[in-house]
Amino acid sequence: MTSGFAGRLVIFVDVDGPLIPFKARPAGQRRPSGDTARRQTEDTGNPLLDRLNPDDGRRLLALGCQLVWATTWMAEANEVVSPRLGLPDLPVVDWPDDDEEPGRGLHWKTAFLTRWVTGGPFVWLDDEITDADRRFVRAHHPARALLHRVDPYTGLTEADFAVVHRWLQEGHFTV
Repeated sequence: MTSGFAGRLVIFVDVDGPLIPFKARPAGQRRPSGDTARRQTEDTGNPLLDRLNPDDGRRLLALGCQLVWATTWMAEANEVVSPRLGLPDLPVVDWPDDDEEPGRGLHWKTAFLTRWVTGGPFVWLDDEITDADRRFVRAHHPARALLHRVDPYTGLTEADFAVVHRWLQEGHFTV
C-alpha cells in the first residue's frame, strides 16, 4: 500500500468546495455564530470559514483512513482548517511548481495524486473531479480508487460519506 502510512488507505481531501461550500450551509450545519466565530474570522480574515461544518472532521476521522490534504491551501489547511474541524495536523500534498498542462481534460491534481499514493488504494474527495480523471486513474493506477465529486454548493453531506463507507466496505478495507 502507500509508503509512509503503514498500509493505511489514503483519503485525499480538498478544502474549497467539499469543506467550505460555495453556498452557506443551513444554520444547523455550520459553526455557531457569535463571538467565537467572529474572532475566528477576524484572526484569519476569511469570512467563508464559518461555512465549515465541525461534524465533517469527526466524520472524516471515523472513516479510519489516513487523511491527507490535497488542496491549494497546502500547510495552511493544518493551521486554519484542521483546528476548526477537530482534526490533527495532516500530511499535505506538496504540489509541484511546474506549469505543465495536464492535457486530455484532466484536473491538474489527477496525475500527481495518482503518483503520490504509490500504487495503493485511495479515495479523493474534490469538487472538480470529472469522468476524464476517473478514466485516467483506471488506466494508470493498479489499485482500487474512488474519485468522488462533492457538490461545491453544498459541501460534504451524509450522502457523500455513505458513498465512501460503501466503497470501503466493498473493498473489504478495515474502518
